[in-house]
Amino acid sequence: MSKISIIIPMLNEADHIDNLLTHLLENSSKENIAEIIIVDGGSTDGSLNIISKFKSVKLFNSSKGRAKQMNLGAKRATGSILYFLHADSFPPKDFDTLIINEIKNGNKAGCFRMKFNSNHLWLILAGQLTRLPWKICRGGDQSQFVTVSLFNDIEGFNEDFTIYEDNDFIAKLYDRKQFVVIQKWLTTSARCYCTNGVWRLQYHFLRIHLKKWMGADADELNRYYRKYVFK
Repeated sequence: MSKISIIIPMLNEADHIDNLLTHLLENSSKENIAEIIIVDGGSTDGSLNIISKFKSVKLFNSSKGRAKQMNLGAKRATGSILYFLHADSFPPKDFDTLIINEIKNGNKAGCFRMKFNSNHLWLILAGQLTRLPWKICRGGDQSQFVTVSLFNDIEGFNEDFTIYEDNDFIAKLYDRKQFVVIQKWLTTSARCYCTNGVWRLQYHFLRIHLKKWMGADADELNRYYRKYVFK
């Protein structure tokens, strides 16, 4: 029987991780979940104390960086399906059954469509665009499921990236024509847009996409992100 290992990279997520873990446990079936794995990149805000209340959750420590954290989680996973989830993204009810059904139908990787917890018109439109199958409409906030065999075949996440690691990974799945969008809503936080400004952040994300399309390497994207977004 296929089982899912849920892998959550974390860094200072005390405001979200309790609600997320409760949500995952309440909206899935125990028989479908191999484990929930948290990979912490050095939290100092009390996140670890919150996780300690969830006895069934496995916690591992890693150096900072989502690609590194997710790869470590994958190495520790025992399930045949890996489900990578951001700490502020909440998948739909019965997400586990939906994922397993796609695997049974021959779809080895994919995500959910996504909406932001915001009434901003652009973010509503951006959420609606995630219904579409196009690669440009994908992102890590939508979460990603993939079979262990396919994950190993593409050698996991590229740890050179500290930004764009999800998109780089998704692009490899698209190259293998192994990606499906499950038409159920995942809800994610708009906090990054709230902090940086919706139009300002969208502009810089577009620049990052264009730079990658024009051949920029991971170091150049990382420098741009640190200069204009994460200061």
